[in-house]
Amino acid sequence: MLALLHDVLTTVGLFAVTKMEFNLASVAALLTIAGYSINDSVVIYDRVRENLRRYKKMPLEELLNLSTNETLSRTILTSGTTALVVIAILVFGGDVLWGFAVAMLWGLVVGTYSSIYIGMPVLMAFNVRRHEGEDALPWEHQNRGSP
Repeated sequence: MLALLHDVLTTVGLFAVTKMEFNLASVAALLTIAGYSINDSVVIYDRVRENLRRYKKMPLEELLNLSTNETLSRTILTSGTTALVVIAILVFGGDVLWGFAVAMLWGLVVGTYSSIYIGMPVLMAFNVRRHEGEDALPWEHQNRGSP
């Protein structure tokens, strides 16, 4: 949720700083950015949930790092392919779609950054907990299994 707020507020801040026109296309861009941000966060948090079940004895910091690394290529590829289309809109879209394309491009960059670098530290700050048995082995002795 914090990453979503970050993405939308920085995009609105871009409009304020550059004094770009804020119209219905800009609102559509903000809603699309919010959707992308939520989707990226859900994908990463779902991987954390899967890894919490799979690696019961792994320290939380390592587990969050593993989850981020497992979803990193997907996050970057999704944003990259979307950015290619947005750049085409920026080049060929004309004045009507200029604000939409700039906001989308900015939101994609900021959204990719925030889902990786804001989402995981928030989980660390909330100190996600899980129940570990008394006979839990240290992480070094646990077999990681297949990814």
